[in-house]
Amino acid sequence: MKNINIVKGPKNASVIIQGCMRMPDLSKEDAAKVISTAYESGINFFDHATCYGNDGMAETRFGEALPLTGIKREDIYIQSKCGLRFDRNEFDWTKENILTSVDESLKRLNTDYLDTLLLHRPDVLFDPEEVADAFNILEKNGKVRFFGISNLVPMQIELLKKYVRQPLVINQVQLSLEQSQLIDQALYMNNKTTEFSINRDGHALDYCRLNDITIQAWSPLQIGMFGGTFIDNPDYPKLNETLKKFADREGVTKSAIAIAWILRHPAKMQAVIGTMNPAHIKDACEAANVNLSHHDWYEIYLSAGKYLP
Repeated sequence: MKNINIVKGPKNASVIIQGCMRMPDLSKEDAAKVISTAYESGINFFDHATCYGNDGMAETRFGEALPLTGIKREDIYIQSKCGLRFDRNEFDWTKENILTSVDESLKRLNTDYLDTLLLHRPDVLFDPEEVADAFNILEKNGKVRFFGISNLVPMQIELLKKYVRQPLVINQVQLSLEQSQLIDQALYMNNKTTEFSINRDGHALDYCRLNDITIQAWSPLQIGMFGGTFIDNPDYPKLNETLKKFADREGVTKSAIAIAWILRHPAKMQAVIGTMNPAHIKDACEAANVNLSHHDWYEIYLSAGKYLP
């Protein structure tokens, strides 16, 4: 497993992150197997959110399962996200909700601190001074070590940075071979003949690179928001043919090649996997050992139905 040092954030963090959104479906014993498999495969970073499962059940199940693994708390990074309140049908970055959410997450996860806390999608009514107050309290009380955001555009980050004194070290956003506009929108700049030219994120990738914010790519194998995976999908024959070509060359799975395509980018991203299948976790982690050339990267990219203008 390759590790990275997140600037002003966690050090020696695995480039593959184990996402825990689907953990509520598991028994605590099966959840422990997932955690152990991930850790034994080199993953030391686990991602949560308060909205994963009813009443934060993903965090609860993780908190129950971790003691069964024998893994020391200090040997892993636990990250959670707050702000999505589906129980109230709103997004909420108020000081009260941030503080309450962290306390509830710590209780469910059975830990004294979060390594990283991300604000989860923008609350369009957010007051950056309230956020700053909450972050100061959480840092002072030792409940959160590092801070970041998820799915934010650059100007929202700039507004936060005017008041928040802690570095915002992570931005977790969607990225895959199918959802690649984060990377490739610039190719089609000023081109009225294609929707690929539409800037949907305010140049978030370049902004994050300029400001030492690590990108965490969620749903690295997914089509759209809820379209399932493109792996072995008959709608993506050329992509799967190309992925198989490189998978055979490297002795890994097609999923590993698709994730390696993200990790090949010089922005030094992390990729969040969501599988709860131990065999698939092992397969995904092989992505960290794949070395794609500049030419390889473009060949895979173009096979996903993209083109060069």
